[in-house]
Amino acid sequence: MDPSNKLLEFVPNFSEGKDQAVIDSLVATMTAVPGVICLGAELDGSHNRAVVTLAGAADAVAEAAFVGAREAIEKIDLRKHVGEHKRMGAMDVCPFVPLGSSTMQDAIATARAVAEHIGKELPLPVFLYAQACQREDRRKLGNFRNKQFEGLQDLVGVDPDYAPDFGPAKMHESAGALAVGARTFLIAYNINLATEDVQIAKDIAKAVREKDGGFKKVQGMGFFLDDKKQSQVSMNLLDYGVTSIRTVFDKVAELAAAKGVEVVESELIGLAPAAAIDAELATHIKLPSFDANEQIVEAKMG
Repeated sequence: MDPSNKLLEFVPNFSEGKDQAVIDSLVATMTAVPGVICLGAELDGSHNRAVVTLAGAADAVAEAAFVGAREAIEKIDLRKHVGEHKRMGAMDVCPFVPLGSSTMQDAIATARAVAEHIGKELPLPVFLYAQACQREDRRKLGNFRNKQFEGLQDLVGVDPDYAPDFGPAKMHESAGALAVGARTFLIAYNINLATEDVQIAKDIAKAVREKDGGFKKVQGMGFFLDDKKQSQVSMNLLDYGVTSIRTVFDKVAELAAAKGVEVVESELIGLAPAAAIDAELATHIKLPSFDANEQIVEAKMG
């Protein structure tokens, strides 16, 4: 493992968004590693997914990632998993993010060490993505995760394009595969619309995402939230310095209004840096019950 004492954030996403006890168990396992603190854990029932945000020294978060992946194999069975969000594994993705004086190279080194460790010790195929990728076609997670758990069963170990970077060339029967990466601070941000017409959300997502000519460093998809009877524009802002939360909110609101649809509210999944959002912006984007002490990473870390 990377012996560096550099501070890193670690944001494992688990394919479980309904059973609080499972996520509590996973968080307890990871924070049992000395020096690892949990900054937040959010469950989304519609996506059936949990986003857990932890931080600590590089060697500590590396160990937390390993024990978290090991525990997820025992706790999550993708054969029984249904949700709106695409997924390939029990611990689906495991990105490392530089904090403080850490550099992207620190995050990359830790990500690759973790991927190798998991691949050697656990029965999981491991794929490197984002800044930690060793193949350019894996820089974008969607290039291989889009086949999902079910589709990858027939590809891993058969198609060389889906050969894992580490670990067995075979999907785990219940826990699937894992993607480990390094990236800048990603803001997971959703906007809920007052309509049951999911096509409106899908059209807006297409208009704002980079791959279809929208904003740079923005990924987006449209979903229907059955529990709320609303449609949602779900986005990842890959670099808030390039495209801000306010920019995407204003555009989504404009496009929705053109269809006669109002924005109900925004959702911030996980945490954001202080430079990305404050109380004034939270009001503007209809983010309910904004609490800087709970939703801003610097404040959470004290």
